[in-house]
Amino acid sequence: MIKIPSQLIGLSALFCASFGVYAQDKLDIAQAIEMALAHDPRIEEKEAFVRKARGLLQEAEGGDGLRYSVDSFLALTSGVDGGFYEGGENSCSGDCKPRDDQYDFDDGLSLWGSLKFSIIKPLATFGRIESYQKAAQSNVLIKQQDVTLQRDEIGLQVVRAYYGYLTARDSRLLLNDVRKRLSSALELVEQWIEEGSGKATLSDRYALESGLGLIDNYLSEASALEEIAMAGLKLLTGRKENIIELADRRLQPLELPPESLQEWIELARSNRVELKQVEAGLNARRALVEANRATKRPIVYAGVAGSMAYSPERDSLDNPYIYDPFNHVGMSPLVGLSWQWEQGRQPAQVVQAQAELDALVHKASFARKGIPFQVREQYLTMHGKYKSVESMRKSSKSARRWMIAAYSDFEAGLEEADEIINALQVYVLAYAEYLRSVNDFNNLVSKLKSVSGVFQ
Repeated sequence: MIKIPSQLIGLSALFCASFGVYAQDKLDIAQAIEMALAHDPRIEEKEAFVRKARGLLQEAEGGDGLRYSVDSFLALTSGVDGGFYEGGENSCSGDCKPRDDQYDFDDGLSLWGSLKFSIIKPLATFGRIESYQKAAQSNVLIKQQDVTLQRDEIGLQVVRAYYGYLTARDSRLLLNDVRKRLSSALELVEQWIEEGSGKATLSDRYALESGLGLIDNYLSEASALEEIAMAGLKLLTGRKENIIELADRRLQPLELPPESLQEWIELARSNRVELKQVEAGLNARRALVEANRATKRPIVYAGVAGSMAYSPERDSLDNPYIYDPFNHVGMSPLVGLSWQWEQGRQPAQVVQAQAELDALVHKASFARKGIPFQVREQYLTMHGKYKSVESMRKSSKSARRWMIAAYSDFEAGLEEADEIINALQVYVLAYAEYLRSVNDFNNLVSKLKSVSGVFQ
């Protein structure tokens, strides 16, 4: 009985993980990535966060601008005729008392309109506003780099989808080739049995029939995976054709990048987005620490403020020593000092901000060490997989020659059915592993460029 290798079965997980594929008439990998970047809404999502960060920066930059305040209302109050003293007298000599008919409505009601306003310009915040502005500027840079990271992620998904589709398609072609040969061998065995030539037995026929059943099973699975891969590629690129023709007629390994390990590490140190984000994050945290420290300092400001009120059914109280909230007008330039200090809260906020800064410093230190290791890991894995591709290429070619020779000998009656089954099994195993190695290698090349910051 023919045995389908587990490596071929495992290709299903690889194709499902590929999450998509890509297409257009003669569409190559570069065009696929370009179309995905133009189509994918996840980039728009990240760009929306950039706009939000710019809005925060605009808010911080406006912190030292003019501040306007207006408070107005229209209400009802009691009407008042006469002066300050009892009986409504305007003046008095002797034993006089102020009037006390505040809540009497003998004089009816009156409208009461009031307006208070101020225009303030901060003159000195002792670093508070400037620190918030620096933090907001760094936040914009961080969000912009998030867009770059998202573009890289989408590009890698397209690479996995593109080569995953080619792997699925070539696997189907492999299985079709094996099936044709098994079918031919089975027809030949059935003819020999019918003729009673003695060149084959019933066990040979049953073995070949069993192998055909397994091949048909895996062909169905491979065809389904190929369709899923194509659907995923259309999802990534936004294409709606039923079938997208790829520029690559078959899965081929990419060229081995010529750069040395040290060159890749230097590229990563110069181009990795995460390093730029860490530096911007450190600047933002330092600025926030300074801003929290500045909250214990005062704000010096200057401006103009005024107030006015009018009640037509109330006589004005024109006395410089008594404030009349119902009828008055006043406005003046001013210089002020605002100082708010919370003994328990503000020092705690500074401690929290400093702790977050310290944590980010340690994270930055690990990133500077970890990124070279990440590059080294991808580089060595890629070179190891390149050797595997070359090895499996030779192995699959030899296995195919063995399969063809065994099949020819079987047709000539020189070999048993077991020999052709063994040859087909080794051929399927070797070629399936070759396809897997090529797919892995091509993805590793793209991943190495990504971890070095030069993928796009």
